[in-house]
Amino acid sequence: MAAELITVQVCYASDAVQFLRELKVPTGTTLEQAIAASGVLADVPGIDLTTMQVGIYAKKKTLDTVLREHDRVEIYRPLIADPKNARRRKKVVVEPDAGPAPSP
Repeated sequence: MAAELITVQVCYASDAVQFLRELKVPTGTTLEQAIAASGVLADVPGIDLTTMQVGIYAKKKTLDTVLREHDRVEIYRPLIADPKNARRRKKVVVEPDAGPAPSP
C-alpha cells in the first residue's frame, strides 16, 4: 500500500531570488527531506543548512521536524543588521517647538 501524501510548500527569499515550490511528500517527511526534494539547494547557490535556520510559518524548527499537511517550510537568511540597533538609528529626536520667532 502506498504512503499517504501531504502537500507542503518550501520557500526562500533574498534580495536577488524568490523561491516557492509546492510539493506532495509522503506522511512522515522531515523538514530537511522536503527542502532536499524541493530542489532549492540546487537552484539557489549559497544556502547552507548547517548555518542557516529553518522553520514552519515563522516558528523556528529543527531539520528533523516531521511535517504536517499544508506546512510552509521556510529557510531564513542571517540578519544583516540587529533589528534593535536599526530601530535606534532610525529614531529621530524631535526638538520641542519654540514658538514663533520674535519680530524685529
